Amino acid sequence: MARWTKLGIVAGGGVLPAEIARACSARGEPFHVVRLKGFADPGLSSFPGDDCGLAEIGKLLSLLKGSGCDSVVLAGVVQRPDFRQLTPDWRGVVILPKVLAAASRGDGPLLQVLVDALEAEGLFVVGADEATSDLSAPRGALGRFSPSEADFEDISKAASVVSALGALDIGQAAVVADGLVLAVEAAEGTDAMLRRCASLSSTLKGGDNPNGVLVKRPKPGQELRVDLPTIGVETVRLAYDAGLAGIAVEAGAALIIDRDIVKASADELGLFIYGFSDEELKKT
Repeated sequence: MARWTKLGIVAGGGVLPAEIARACSARGEPFHVVRLKGFADPGLSSFPGDDCGLAEIGKLLSLLKGSGCDSVVLAGVVQRPDFRQLTPDWRGVVILPKVLAAASRGDGPLLQVLVDALEAEGLFVVGADEATSDLSAPRGALGRFSPSEADFEDISKAASVVSALGALDIGQAAVVADGLVLAVEAAEGTDAMLRRCASLSSTLKGGDNPNGVLVKRPKPGQELRVDLPTIGVETVRLAYDAGLAGIAVEAGAALIIDRDIVKASADELGLFIYGFSDEELKKT
């Protein structure tokens, strides 16, 4: 049973906000979608909700509370804006100095400012994993394939890289092959990082044989209610194009969109999808 009466879904880009809305509908739970202008998928207009500008904090709070929401989930992709181009309302003007100060320290502090503003208004902030309940990455192999011992070593190193760089709020993902760090995620995102890996020479990636892993995990100290690492069908396709052997995510701390389709796609392409734990990494 949900810990809230009505859920507000603040929707950025991608399919995650719609997944949450459909999950609420399937459970018979009331919800209200606030679509962020310029980011939210047009298909979200089929769900009950309103549109709101990114810097219209007062309007956002008014829409959520006016529709009877006592909780809120932040979902979807929102690229860091040009703050000079924003048109904030009066509440946005009040919070803008905090936003600018936090933005200079990274995405984590920036998201925390928004979470604090929502909680200050009495709204209960929940994670996308709790709002959907069936998107959280399970432990172990998702499909027919599992990582080899060599793959586990690459998984362990890539997870350590994310932890080390994540402490600087750089990214949530890394690619490692045969102990060699091929790429780390920065502002460009996971998809662009994988495309960079695909452009590497076949010799570096191990010839024609699939080799290397993509690892996604939360950054140290990350607010797990917002910006959880996420993979989907496109992630699988790009990992295959990059010549990788598979994808590993931290079990219980990452989301898998369209899990059945991701599983089928990975099985068809011969990639593993694996949910690892810290205990496994310590044994590697």
